[in-house]
Amino acid sequence: MQRRTKIVATLGPASTDAKVLEEMIAAGMDVVRMNFSHGSAQDHIQRAELVRKIADEQGRSVGVMADLQGPKIRIGKFEQGKIRLNRGDVFVLDADCALGDEQKVGLDYKSLPKDVSAGDVLLLDDGRIVLDVTSIDGSRINCTVKHGGILSNNKGINRLGGGLSAPALTAKDMEDIVTAAELKADYLAVSFPRTGADMELARELLRKAGGHGLLIAKIERAEAITALEEILDASDGIMVARGDLGVEVGDAAVPALQKKMIKLARDKNKLTITATQMMESMIENPIPTRAEVSDVANAVLDGTDGVMLSAETAAGKYPVETIEAMSRICIEAEKSVEASLERGFLNREFTRIDQSIAMATVFTAFHLKVKAIASLTESGSTPLWMSRINSGVPIYALTNIEDTRRKMTLYRGVYPMLGEFKGYDRDKLLEKVEEVMLQNRIVEDGDFIALTIGEPIGQAGGTNTMKIVKVGDNRK
Repeated sequence: MQRRTKIVATLGPASTDAKVLEEMIAAGMDVVRMNFSHGSAQDHIQRAELVRKIADEQGRSVGVMADLQGPKIRIGKFEQGKIRLNRGDVFVLDADCALGDEQKVGLDYKSLPKDVSAGDVLLLDDGRIVLDVTSIDGSRINCTVKHGGILSNNKGINRLGGGLSAPALTAKDMEDIVTAAELKADYLAVSFPRTGADMELARELLRKAGGHGLLIAKIERAEAITALEEILDASDGIMVARGDLGVEVGDAAVPALQKKMIKLARDKNKLTITATQMMESMIENPIPTRAEVSDVANAVLDGTDGVMLSAETAAGKYPVETIEAMSRICIEAEKSVEASLERGFLNREFTRIDQSIAMATVFTAFHLKVKAIASLTESGSTPLWMSRINSGVPIYALTNIEDTRRKMTLYRGVYPMLGEFKGYDRDKLLEKVEEVMLQNRIVEDGDFIALTIGEPIGQAGGTNTMKIVKVGDNRK
C-alpha cells in the first residue's frame, strides 16, 4: 500500500551529511524543512541543491520548505547561562538589562512592556515557567513566579491568551524571503501570522524576489484562531504549530483546534501540516512511545496532508529510523480510513470548469472503481482539488514542469511524476500517459484509468476534459 500522508522532515546537524540524506529520502521523506532560525543563506542554498540532486538520483520528488524565524519574543541571556526560579520569587523582565541574574533578565523583544499589564500571565520556555505580572515600571515588567524551575538563555515568551503585537515579518524574515526565492523554495512557511494581511505581504515580497512557492501560515498565536478564515484565504495552506499555540490557548484546547483547522482548510482546498513533538522521544530513542504513535495516527485520521518532524531529524540520534517509523504509522492509520465521498459532496457548487472536471473525475473514479487517476497538469490545481476528497483512488499528477512536480509533493494522496508530456496531439498524449503508467507498474492491461486533460494542450488552468480509458484498448 502506498502512503498517502506526506512526511516533512527538518534538516539540521544530524541530517546534513549526503549519506544520511540519501537514507532519509529512501525512507520516505517527501519535503525537507529549512529552519531559517539557524544557518546562513549559503548554507540553505547548498542544502537545497544537495537534496534535489540526491532526490533526482533516486527518481524521487522532494519539496523544499523555507521556514521563516519570525519575531524573536524571547528573554535575553544570563551572566551564568541559567538560573533557578522558585515559586513566590520576585523576578523582573527588563528591556534595558544587558546580562541577567537571579533577580532580572533582559528582553530581545523590547516592546514587551508596552504589550502587557498587571494581571497578565507570561509563560516562558514553552510554559515551563509561569510568571504573574504585578506591575509595569517603564522598561521593567515586575513579576511573581507562579511555577518555577531552571530558566536558561534566550527562552521564548508567550502571553496567556495571546495579544503580543510583534509583527509577523521582521527585517531578517524579509531578507530570508529573498534567499527562499533564490533557492527556489517550493513552500514558504510564515511564523506567527495574525491576519491575512501578514500572509499577503509575505506573498508580495516572495513574488517580488522572483519566488513562486506556496505560502504556509503557521498557526501558533491565539489571535490567529479568530482570524483563521482570512488567514486561510490569503494562504495556500496552514501548519498546525502546536507548541506556541498550546502555550497561548492551553494544551487541552489543541486537539479539538487541530481537527477544526484541518477540516476548514480541506473545505477551502488548502493544504495542512501537523507539527510539533510528533515523535519527540526519538531524538534519543530508536522507537517511539505509544502516545506518539497515536498522535501521528490521529493526525492522519484527521485528514492532514503532512506530518512534520523537527528536532527528531534535525538534531536527533535516529533521523532515518524516525522517518521509517512515521511512515509505518501513517500507512497503518490509512488502512482504517474507509474511502467515501464526503456527505454533502453533491451539494457543492463549482464556478470553474477545471474544478468541476476535477470533482466529476473523483466521483466517477470512486463509483467505477478505477485503478488510478492520471491528471495531466501544468499548474497542479486539478490534482489539489481532487486530493481534498477521500475517494481512495490514487492520483498520479503528470507534468512536464519541474516546479509544479515539487510543489505537489505535499498533496495528500497525490504522486507527482515528471515527463515529456508535451509536443503531442491529444491521442498521442493519451497513449504516452498509458505507456508511463504501465512502465511504472501502476496499472496493467484491463485496468481502467480516469484521465484529466486540458485543451488546448499545454495551457495552465485549462483542464476541461475527463476520459475513462481501459488499458490496452489502444493497442488492439
